[in-house]
Amino acid sequence: EVELVESGGGLVQTGGSLTLSCTASGSITDDYAIGWFRQVPGKEREGISCISRSEGSTYVTDSVEGRFTISSDNAKHTVYLHMNSLKLEDTATYYCAPAALACLLGHWDPRRDDWGQGTQVTVSS
Repeated sequence: EVELVESGGGLVQTGGSLTLSCTASGSITDDYAIGWFRQVPGKEREGISCISRSEGSTYVTDSVEGRFTISSDNAKHTVYLHMNSLKLEDTATYYCAPAALACLLGHWDPRRDDWGQGTQVTVSS
């Protein structure tokens, strides 16, 4: 089973930038995209961006479009989430997970049983 580990979170002021990394312990079949998700306590986890590593196709949800971009370094088994112009409402725990390719159309079907700790992003004013 492939293990995914998120890193790169931290404390940043509004308008600042962070880049999150999602590193896989092994290779992941191209049958799945890799998605980034975030969750705030008391709310459901939401999908925000995903990438098909074989084709490079990407999707970002409306709330972060124009501010967040996703990229992949397949040689390093790593997917990145580049976050710019951060807002207070971006504060959340961020997770990555394999997802059905339908995420490229905004339909989220993550395939991860143990979501782990994620990486915390805190945006302050």
